[in-house]
Amino acid sequence: MKLLLTGGTGFFGKAILRHLMGQYNLKSSGDLPEQVVVLSRSPDAFLLLYPEFKNLGWLRFQRGDVEDPTSLPNNEKFTHVLHAAADSTNASKLTNLRRYDQIVSGTRNLLNLAVSCGAKRFLLTSSGAVYGVQPPHLDLIPEDWQGIPDPLNPANAYGIGKRVAEHLCASYTQKYGLQTAIARGFAFVGPDLPLDVHFAIGNFIRDALWRDEITVAGNGTPLRSYLDQQDLAHWLLKLLNNGHPGQAYNVGSDQAISIAQLAHLVRDIVAPGKTVRILGAREGNGARSVYIPSIQKAGDDLGLVVSVCLEDAIRETAIAAGARPSLGKFA
Repeated sequence: MKLLLTGGTGFFGKAILRHLMGQYNLKSSGDLPEQVVVLSRSPDAFLLLYPEFKNLGWLRFQRGDVEDPTSLPNNEKFTHVLHAAADSTNASKLTNLRRYDQIVSGTRNLLNLAVSCGAKRFLLTSSGAVYGVQPPHLDLIPEDWQGIPDPLNPANAYGIGKRVAEHLCASYTQKYGLQTAIARGFAFVGPDLPLDVHFAIGNFIRDALWRDEITVAGNGTPLRSYLDQQDLAHWLLKLLNNGHPGQAYNVGSDQAISIAQLAHLVRDIVAPGKTVRILGAREGNGARSVYIPSIQKAGDDLGLVVSVCLEDAIRETAIAAGARPSLGKFA
């Protein structure tokens, strides 16, 4: 098994690399790739920040950009491709059209590479955003829910782009026999989660560590769920190797928690006694925002389960953040 990993320097990628590093250190007998090649626009900058990934015999970094097919390792053979490259963390810096182009053209380029290099398996990291707004009658979104983001709203470029990318995967499975599977990610937490962007749980952990109070920007009523990055990595590699071709799987937790409850939980674990301030006023009878996946398919087909509880995930994320003093600049 020789794996090409895109997005290897992002949250998903670091989760996968840490998981693999742990498996190699344990000399696991599982399905480990003999070599992993990570495509990155700035390998040197990444390794400067994360030197633990240097000088590993099974890991190699290559400079390249998924949007530039000439920069891809076109003359190498790979058995597996895991495409996790998309600027979801720094999305505010991109125009809607730029986000769409990055997702769609990047996926097309990687699919072409997979076919040309003789890869057997291809995993696309998609998103629960492909479902659009979760309707009130659904407590959990199943993979066969046919909801869709409004394609006439340019702000939905990410969800629509991911839908098109999924369609490309299905088309390449049909035309070339490439075994593609789809991982529809929801919300996550773990030591590599950025604490200074738009992820509520990361912001709460940052506030608990370094600010006078924990701030909830909205009214605290939306329901979310969080999967730890250890489970995320395990699930993605399982889907890469064993996901049914042409099938999509939700990747996340099905244990709902309100944003207000989450803020208080982070407070209780990380900074007991600190104030939680909810800035938004509670709305009347408006629909509550819900974003929770059904994970029954992943469990039934592949035996995947949530093995790390939210409390432990929060605790480990806070410990990792506290051990990196440079993060104090966000205080």
